[in-house]
Amino acid sequence: MDTSEFILDKVAPIFNKQGYVGTSLSDITKATGLTKGAIYCNFENKEDLALKSFQLNINLAIIPLFKLIATQEGSINKLHTITNYHRSYYDLVKDRGGCPMLRVGVDTKFINPNLFEAAQKLSAKFIIGLTTIINEGIVNNEIKENIDSLKYAQIILSLIEGSSLLAFTHNDKTYINSTMDFIDETIISSIRK
Repeated sequence: MDTSEFILDKVAPIFNKQGYVGTSLSDITKATGLTKGAIYCNFENKEDLALKSFQLNINLAIIPLFKLIATQEGSINKLHTITNYHRSYYDLVKDRGGCPMLRVGVDTKFINPNLFEAAQKLSAKFIIGLTTIINEGIVNNEIKENIDSLKYAQIILSLIEGSSLLAFTHNDKTYINSTMDFIDETIISSIRK
């Protein structure tokens, strides 16, 4: 592990827990045991470090879901793969401060345009992916033809992110589990052919 990887490994959870503004240089130096000079020898500035920390948090929490979906066949199966993944999501990210997309999207909107844009792009990627899954299901006769795929993609992602927010607010993963059950039993069932 090189120095920049070491720094990211120590600092990424702190940024996710404390937010961009809430993470000070002293938090970063304390977590790494390195000097300010050593930190900024490896990263341009705090914004660069925060952006790379966000990318690491995404690689650990969300990219595995994208990879898992890519291995699945059939749209309904892919949608259930998403809900099944999220049933274990709370335990996966609880020690890292929660959902990185949600945390960064809320934390940085008015203070760090580059970091906010990264969260916004990830959210858009989710919506595009869900829309594509639903559209493929329509083409393959798994999902009803009259379904507005974008609308359902937005609803599914909103439910996922909303349940994540409440689960971490209340330290109770049943918010996520109950919502995934609702998506399976109500939304997926209603669009299934």
